[in-house]
Amino acid sequence: MKRVLTILTVLLVLITAANAQDYKTGLGLRGGYPSGVTVKHFFAKKSAVEGILSFGWGGIGVTGLYQLHNPIPDAPGLKWYYGFGAHFATANAEKKNPFENTYGSKLFLGADAIIGLEFTFKDAPICLGLDVLPILNIIESPGLWFNAGLSIRYTFK
Repeated sequence: MKRVLTILTVLLVLITAANAQDYKTGLGLRGGYPSGVTVKHFFAKKSAVEGILSFGWGGIGVTGLYQLHNPIPDAPGLKWYYGFGAHFATANAEKKNPFENTYGSKLFLGADAIIGLEFTFKDAPICLGLDVLPILNIIESPGLWFNAGLSIRYTFK
């Protein structure tokens, strides 16, 4: 009897995993840092690019990331991912820069890494992502920071 229950459980997990919704493009909002609008597009089964348009400190930022997604066995719709990219941002001269004790117009440029989890709902065109985004600022305020964010996207097949 125990063996039959185990086989039925495995079959149920495989059927559910097969029904988990994959998507081609997702558009939504990201909270955390950077906060803003996020777009993710898969150009292969595991490979995606993500763009984040962020706003803060009187400026604007653009982050571009290349990501590799991997399913988590026994967790339908849940994937972990990692990747790398770069950012470019500005800050307004009238807003205080949180990375320095000075005021002034700033231009930021640096390298980014990302690691996170993403859950795609089976019956709704929605995905949720939670990630850590370490950044290495190279131009203006050089240094390493660890940022994080929560994204919610509407997905298109």
